[in-house]
Amino acid sequence: MNAETGSSLDRARRRIAYFSVAACAMLALTLVGFGDNLFTNVGQPSNFDPKFIAHGLTSLAWMVLLVVQSTLIGAGNPRLHRKLGLAGLIIALGVTLSTLYLFVVLWKGWDHMGAEAKANRLLLPAYALLVGLAFANRHRPALHKRLILLGSFCMLGPVLARTFDPLFVPFIEGWPESAIETMFWPYFLGIWSAFFASLLAYDVATMRRPAAVTLGGIALFAACWLIAVGT
Repeated sequence: MNAETGSSLDRARRRIAYFSVAACAMLALTLVGFGDNLFTNVGQPSNFDPKFIAHGLTSLAWMVLLVVQSTLIGAGNPRLHRKLGLAGLIIALGVTLSTLYLFVVLWKGWDHMGAEAKANRLLLPAYALLVGLAFANRHRPALHKRLILLGSFCMLGPVLARTFDPLFVPFIEGWPESAIETMFWPYFLGIWSAFFASLLAYDVATMRRPAAVTLGGIALFAACWLIAVGT
């Protein structure tokens, strides 16, 4: 193997590794954020409520499948990756419908919701749109994988909100309650923005410029938040 070929293989591995690392990070945060439901407080009422069970299982399945699919590509098994694509489509539909049902059941009026709840409601159709486009473009790998990742990023709100207490609050324990509440937003939006920024950085590292779809996904995310904050 000559130096040029080795260098090309190294770049290819790094490109694949980014998506695996991003998927693993999202799954890890999901497990931390919902660790009480999964491990430490399995007897809580929501664990016996069908609407929360359906939402939780489909959302967790989506994150697990992201890790599996990115691992399959890294292992050089695109055939199985493609076969699991139908499962991904079914799971994505389950995530969308179960989350939509939760929103309908818990609806108390737009004016009675905070910015976080409003943003989550707007980001659900953004997730459905991006993932739908990803499956429509499944034969265009570069576009497909970015759309899948951008759609997944849009659904991180509840996960990141739930990780604030276990991951960040222990470092500011003893602070006044008002100060702890103030720190929530820098943590919440900072981590969320970092996921989008990581995809931008990946684009620049591999293409020397941001991909149009990445910029479009970020613009969609920002628009949802601007509407949520401004209404």
